[in-house]
This record gives sequence, C-alpha cells and structure tokens, in this order.
Amino acid sequence: MQKIFILFLAISLITISCRPRKVVMPITTAIEKKDTIQTIVIKETPIVDSAAIVKEIMGKVLHHNIDFFTFNAKIKAEYQSIDDNQSFTAYLSILKDSMIYLQLKGFLGIIGLQAVITKDSITIVNKVQEKYVQKRAISYLQDVTQIPFTYSTLQDLLIGNPIFIDSNIVSYKNNNDNKLIVLIIGSVFKNLLTIDNNNYIITHCKLDDIDIHKNRTCDISLSNFVSNNVVTFSTYRSIAVSEKSKLKVNLDFKEYSFNEPLKYKFIIPRNYPKR
Repeated sequence: MQKIFILFLAISLITISCRPRKVVMPITTAIEKKDTIQTIVIKETPIVDSAAIVKEIMGKVLHHNIDFFTFNAKIKAEYQSIDDNQSFTAYLSILKDSMIYLQLKGFLGIIGLQAVITKDSITIVNKVQEKYVQKRAISYLQDVTQIPFTYSTLQDLLIGNPIFIDSNIVSYKNNNDNKLIVLIIGSVFKNLLTIDNNNYIITHCKLDDIDIHKNRTCDISLSNFVSNNVVTFSTYRSIAVSEKSKLKVNLDFKEYSFNEPLKYKFIIPRNYPKR
C-alpha cells in the first residue's frame, strides 16, 4: 500500500509564471510520441498567433488559481495498474505553505497509512501489520517518482492549481469546439493545455518528457467543476501515467472546504520504531 500512497502523493492529479516569448509559433503537430497515452494532432492553421493574445489568455487562467489558508477534503480514490486494482478513501488537510496531512483508509475503514508533509520533510506512518515511522527529506518524493516535486508543487496539485507550467509558451490555437490549445515547453516537460474558451479554466493537461529517453507521459483531466464567488474547484480528476508501465488514478472529491479549521490533523505515535 505504501507504493500506492507515494503515487497518490505524486499524482493526486495542475503555479503559473506568465512571461511569454515575443514570438508565438503556430501549432502544426503537438506532442506526438509512440508511447504516450493520448496523442493530440492539430493540423489547422491557428486563428490567432499573437504573444499579446497568449499573455491575456494566460492572465485569465492565472486569475482562476485558488488562493486559500486551509483546505480539507474527503476523496474517493481508485487506483489501477497492470498488476493491481484498489480503492480507498483519502482524508486530506492542508495548512497553506506549511503542512499537508494525509490519511488513507482501505477496506472496512482500516487506516493504512498517514503522512505529514512539510517544506523540508515527509513523515509516513505505517499502521498496518509491521508498524513503523519513516521520515525522509522532501526530496524523497523526487527519488520515488523521478519527478521534480517540491512542497509547493504538491500543494498546488492537491488543490487543483496548475503545475509544471513554464513561461516558454511556444504556440496557441483557438479550436473549433470552443477550446483553447496552448503548448508550453518547460525545462522538464512539454505541456499541452486545453482551456475552456468560456471561463479560461484548464480542463486537460498533457505532459511529455523533454528527455525522449525517459519516455514519461501524463494525462490529467479535470471535470465536475463547482463554482462560487470565491473559487472554481474540480471535484473529479482522472490521471493516467505511463513510462515503463501504466497506471491510472481517479479522484472523486466527496467533501471539501476552504478556510475552515483543519479536520484530519493527527499525532505521530511515539512508540512506533523509525526506519
């Protein structure tokens, strides 16, 4: 279950820095790789090819970034891989820029794993079978996933804010189905974004490795948005990851709240041995 736990932390499946280049090239073919989960090919000539228009679009996307002080959520999660299928309930509490608490419950509500994540470290408590506490530097997430996660990246991912979006916007297209397509080339990933043309909310993100030898790809779809006067929040997310193997995680937010007292904070047992 710990492997699933780390994967959940890594992809529970998006911080924008908008400084677009002066020249925005047309999209002719967007990220086509033989081992990607989804290949998107765009053949039409873009309607608009303007750095000013792209800057305006990304500014509107940035406007939807969720700002908060605290966050609580109860999430139904489903995990599928070639070897395993599991479902569990995740309980999440976040104190912005400070602490992330995560608890996983499996069959019959049995607590399997808990974690406390700070900017410097991640502490995992295994409460099934052999009970122990594992404390690692925050770089442990990067070591396990081979993805450059920081605390801020993980926090944005869990909240639903964009991640791995570089300032190097290279192409833009206004699609016929009321969708905007933006291609960004970052230092680690090529990022193809699908943005709703009505409200400038990201509905799909396709990440591919810059390094073709690593052959990583990730598809993130966001749906079931709920809006109020403060935030627009995706209550359902589907994340599919492929490298040497493939896995898929579906996250269904059954309960969530912003700026209320933390609900799922827990204490690390003193009698558990450390590893």
